Amino acid sequence: MNDRETLHEKIEKLSVTIEKMKLAEYVKLLESPWRLLYVNFLAGIARGFGMAVGFTILSGIVIYILQKLVILNLPLISDFIADIVRLVREQSY
Repeated sequence: MNDRETLHEKIEKLSVTIEKMKLAEYVKLLESPWRLLYVNFLAGIARGFGMAVGFTILSGIVIYILQKLVILNLPLISDFIADIVRLVREQSY
């Protein structure tokens, strides 16, 4: 009897694990190629939008910091940074 009880417990643990993995939903998604394409398309749009927004914010912060470094008037770095800031401003307008 002990072997059957341990086997039953293992089967129960396995079924709980499979439920936690949402394996049925994954298999259902794989069975519908159009739904899979739709979900992946939306995920790709979200990733692209997130990268664009993130890069815009990050570049804005970098440009802001570079402008503050130019104000400090460090000898060699200031001229280089001023050229970069000038080029960015010309490209924006």
